Amino acid sequence: QQDPTNSSTTTPGDFAPAEVITLQMMEWFWKTEMEPYDHCDDSSTSSNKSTPTFQEKYAVTVITRIFYTVNKCHSGRITSRQVRLSDLVQAFQQVDEEEDINKVTRYFSYEHFYVLYCRFWELDHDRDYRITRDDLLKYGDQSLSHMIVDRIFDAAPRPFEQQLQQQQQGANSRDYLSYEDFIYFMLSEEDKANEVSVKYWFTCVDVDGDGKLNNMELRAFYAVQLHRMQFMGHEIVPFEDMLCQMMDMIKPQNSNFLVESDFLQPECQQVSGALFDALFNLNKYLLFEQRDPFVERQKREDEFDCDWDRFACLDYSRLAMEEEAREEEAMEIDWVSVDDPEGAEDDSDDVLDDDDDDDSESDLQGTGMLGNSGGA
Repeated sequence: QQDPTNSSTTTPGDFAPAEVITLQMMEWFWKTEMEPYDHCDDSSTSSNKSTPTFQEKYAVTVITRIFYTVNKCHSGRITSRQVRLSDLVQAFQQVDEEEDINKVTRYFSYEHFYVLYCRFWELDHDRDYRITRDDLLKYGDQSLSHMIVDRIFDAAPRPFEQQLQQQQQGANSRDYLSYEDFIYFMLSEEDKANEVSVKYWFTCVDVDGDGKLNNMELRAFYAVQLHRMQFMGHEIVPFEDMLCQMMDMIKPQNSNFLVESDFLQPECQQVSGALFDALFNLNKYLLFEQRDPFVERQKREDEFDCDWDRFACLDYSRLAMEEEAREEEAMEIDWVSVDDPEGAEDDSDDVLDDDDDDDSESDLQGTGMLGNSGGA
């Protein structure tokens, strides 16, 4: 079978029948079957033809999300059976018919891509497209414990690890997170109520790799949380109280340990992710402890299909408001420059200094990504 990445003239006839779909195949399919037809004038992706980096990252995001959802075993190879069991074909049909691509929240939403890429961009301060351990510790206002960050780097599933390591000419890919790795992390972090995210976090917390979360492992992770609670002046929740509460919610088959299937029981799947938050995400755990029943009921009755869709919508709104505020600030500076020509030079120097301090905002500003996100 010919590798489509080795030839720019590869045609469908060059492929031998395959039982799996690899990352290279999906990238080839995108470039040959989808990218050439991205020509709509009001398309969010085509509006950025002058910014090929964003086009490329949009394609990477869609492909990675497809592998994340369809390839549940994290092997990096999609089988025909996995395709049949997924909604991938229906998503392709929907994105072909839907004028507003953001309504296709499964895989293709440009707003979802923007949220993922901006979060990555905010952490990647040196712009090498790699997230280090120190970078990831800043995620979500330093909500993650150092222990889970270490486990993410050491043990979290990375379906494309071998290929990325080859591209880096033997560099140890476990020393950083690539953009694809970050997508897997963020999708799992912001929606812990699905099979893929449960497998992701279960693997991270299962330190001895025996397929069971025992009392010793749970206590070790929670000890870090206790220290953080004490340091930040929060009310301490003893390990025994936390564990008793979580066991009552999850109702495991064996009270001595937890297995993956315990988290995926239909009656508790929506709340079982709270245990993972208790073990390593202090901000979310404190929100869970202080949750408002009325707000929880509203979440169950809103239009979002999952926690990720809800998070992406809210975060995109935040990004849109921030960009609008920057534009208003720029307009105010322009008016000041017109009214006070003598002070315009000093104001410009101040603006330049601010831009130097905030590369992530200045580099993304002006691409039109937010303003043109409604096309197909």
